[in-house]
Amino acid sequence: MKMTEDLKKAYENMKTGVITAGGFLGNDERLLVDIIESDEEKIRSLNINLQDYIKKIRYLFEKGKEAFEEPVTIDNKWLIKVDEARGHLPCPFEDGIFRKVNLRIKNLNNNEELLITELSLHLIEKHHFFQGKGSPFRVEPEKLKKVLEE
Repeated sequence: MKMTEDLKKAYENMKTGVITAGGFLGNDERLLVDIIESDEEKIRSLNINLQDYIKKIRYLFEKGKEAFEEPVTIDNKWLIKVDEARGHLPCPFEDGIFRKVNLRIKNLNNNEELLITELSLHLIEKHHFFQGKGSPFRVEPEKLKKVLEE
């Protein structure tokens, strides 16, 4: 994959202070294309069916929203909590605006935990961007697998 003009623009939008104070890249100094390719390779090596995982996360978001910001156990497998802050965030790829909604997921079988936002889910689903190393909202593919495995 090559750094297209769209990827270059998204990369600029991801830098510290442009959309969020901390940005989306953390301390990762790689090019955006390299971050995406590395995570795509990790997803393949872990045998993660990304579409299945995205459906599962959407399901957990829905169940969590029904609980009105209270922790709730889902399918005897996950303890989840959804909370929402005021405001919205634009996607750095400039293809949507998202509410600041967080989903905390704890796998009850292995105690692995994950925090994912609606924007993070979009970035993963549409752009295969899990955020840069060191970003506070980075979703590590290994952690994703551990938390969502049943």
